[in-house]
Amino acid sequence: MRQLLLSADQFWSSLPKLHKLLSSVLAIMVFLLLLLSSQTAERNVRLPLQISEAEFGDMTADNSQRARLADYEYEIAKGDVLSGIFDTLRIPQKTMYEILETDLAVLALDTLKPGNKLSFWLDPASRELSKLEIEFSLAHRVTYVRAPGKGFEYNVTILPGDWQEEVLSGEVRGSFYLSAKRSGLTAGDIMSISALFKNKLNFNKGFRAGDQFQVVRAKQMVDGQETGETRVEAVRILNRKRELTAFLYKDSYYDETGTGLERAFSRYPLKKRYRISSPFNPKRRHPVTRLIRPHNGTDFATPIGTPIYSTGDGVVIESKRHPYAGIYIKIRHGQKYKTRYLHLSKSYVRKGQTVSRGQKIALSGNTGRSTGPHLHYELHINNRPVNAMSADIPIMTEIEGRERKPFKAKVAKELALMKANAS
Repeated sequence: MRQLLLSADQFWSSLPKLHKLLSSVLAIMVFLLLLLSSQTAERNVRLPLQISEAEFGDMTADNSQRARLADYEYEIAKGDVLSGIFDTLRIPQKTMYEILETDLAVLALDTLKPGNKLSFWLDPASRELSKLEIEFSLAHRVTYVRAPGKGFEYNVTILPGDWQEEVLSGEVRGSFYLSAKRSGLTAGDIMSISALFKNKLNFNKGFRAGDQFQVVRAKQMVDGQETGETRVEAVRILNRKRELTAFLYKDSYYDETGTGLERAFSRYPLKKRYRISSPFNPKRRHPVTRLIRPHNGTDFATPIGTPIYSTGDGVVIESKRHPYAGIYIKIRHGQKYKTRYLHLSKSYVRKGQTVSRGQKIALSGNTGRSTGPHLHYELHINNRPVNAMSADIPIMTEIEGRERKPFKAKVAKELALMKANAS
């Protein structure tokens, strides 16, 4: 050993100064990379728990996954991709694609954001992934459980929680967006407000310094903790010499007089009536595996390149490509409704864009996992898919009859709250 050390010392002494300097810099860089990698893994991944097979075997089939703690927990960070997370945890890519196939019905894995949490359960005997759970918030989780045979099935958990109102207000200094952010409104809140008044106010150029705004916002609580979910209940904007108002009543928005601010939905995302090739069926089973593979939308037998139109006013929250859904678009309409359009050949909209009912947003196609050219169209109410061909859709454009008295009471209450909190 001593001779080895002497030889190493002699070799180092014989190196030119430039080589010594470069070697030292390289060693420091390698050390820093290893340290950073270690800290990142420590921050995002909780190490496996030691759970005995006997303990696992004592649990019932229905409750075993729920009762035992996860083997791994991972918090999504900026720049994370799903395949990298699976590689980090040494879970085969084949398993990831099995889950992605199941996720086609919800596309939850395609909407992961920093701060969302993933929990992984492994089978104690085979060490295969037996369950994956996404926690979007305290009130919203999606779970994928390995089914007998091949593949996974999913379950969506949505808790109603309690909603607490608060008033956020401010003056416009600079842009409305930055002023609203300073008051505590989220980007989602601001997009919802902009969509409501898009035909009455230019949110980029229509404000001047000193204009005021007040917003009644409800925040969701579960067991006394905020979930991060919010809902705009009422808005009052003092813009130059005019006053704009909006009030949420029975899932739609109206001004102070009871006139609707949102146009009624269209039932179909197409100008012509195309044949329905596959109807809504939440209990559909795979013909071979017999696993439940819900069909959460309506398929129209459209040729590639058929124009697709938004069925309501809203804000685009996704416009991207998915290995199974292909090119797809997701639009939020107010606080309660969302629509999705899958297997497109082309999208004409981008995330964050405001769209109107009847606006051309895409062309139909055959992208992703598809058996032929068609449009897959979905309607979601309160984050749950419904049959778009028969579900109740917003059609009221004015408050009338017996609805006027409770509507006026709501307006009076929320106007008083906002005026009391005016800047």
